[in-house]
Amino acid sequence: MKIGSLSEDKDLEKRISITPEIAKKYIGLGLEVYLDLNYGSHLGFDDSQYKDIGVKILADQNDIISNTDLLVQLNLLNDDKLSKIKENQTLIGVFNPYNNKEKIETLSKKKINIFSLELLPRITRAQSMDILSSQANLAGYKAVIESFANFKKAIPMMMTAAGTIPAAKVLVVGAGVAGLQAIATAKRMGAIVFATDVRMASKEQVESLGGKFLTVEGTENLETGGGYAKEASDEFKIKQEKLLGETLKKIDIVICTALIPGKKAPVIIKNSMIKNMQTGSIIYDLAAAQGGNTAFTEADKVIDKNGVTIMGETNILNKLPISASSLYSKNVFNFVANLFNKENKKININLEDEIIEKTLIK
Repeated sequence: MKIGSLSEDKDLEKRISITPEIAKKYIGLGLEVYLDLNYGSHLGFDDSQYKDIGVKILADQNDIISNTDLLVQLNLLNDDKLSKIKENQTLIGVFNPYNNKEKIETLSKKKINIFSLELLPRITRAQSMDILSSQANLAGYKAVIESFANFKKAIPMMMTAAGTIPAAKVLVVGAGVAGLQAIATAKRMGAIVFATDVRMASKEQVESLGGKFLTVEGTENLETGGGYAKEASDEFKIKQEKLLGETLKKIDIVICTALIPGKKAPVIIKNSMIKNMQTGSIIYDLAAAQGGNTAFTEADKVIDKNGVTIMGETNILNKLPISASSLYSKNVFNFVANLFNKENKKININLEDEIIEKTLIK
């Protein structure tokens, strides 16, 4: 059984799918590992580190495709590479089936097995494979660091002989994995933290981290059976708008993380709200890749609106590529280990396994 990975377009994606540590684990399972030249060199992983543990380094990416049974990636390969994938070959990655529907349908017709890991069920057995959680955790942390670095005031309260500097007030919109990590990070750095989410289950988690949960009067619980947020009703949106509008008048930094799987990000921070925010405030929008949670978010741009800085980030993990690659590669390894039959050394697509059944795109 042979597993491989091709370098991503490093202008867009600096993470890798197989670190030297994980390559060693694959070889320990009995798989042969194939990578291309300088696969991890931009992260400090020289080809020699891979070769020393038995990885085969090939100069031509097409040779990796033709030699392997299983390809693990972060993003869907380009059309040229996809056209070279063989029948019964297996692809594993984060392929965004909602936006890549036609490409994935073409691959499925060629009898190629496609597993997209953002579709993993939220069950206990899948936690070690949960790429959304591992990557969102880092994203929430880094969003706070980036926004604080651009804020022109001190974050914690400081009492000095010259006077007192008040603590910065932070609002986290969306208390999923990224939001909860943002709350924890902001609290550790001395900020006063507020949070809002459409899922009432988040209230206890926010408060356990020291945040104040903003509750909309007559709140409905907008949580799917899989633990994700679903779209709110018009009545809820009006109530939420009113509460946020008042809260934002006293907020210094907003971290936006609200997403609905497969849909455009909900616009939560409206123009009228931004107008009432204090000059010098910052909005860091992690939902920029899906349109953003503000009325003015632009992907990978920093804009000024009425003295409020709005930062839109589509891949914040490019700023933490080593840590993000370490966690992602471990997630993928755990998924492959569950898929791999150790007795016959082959992939076993057992559709009675919920993890396999939910992630396999048919």
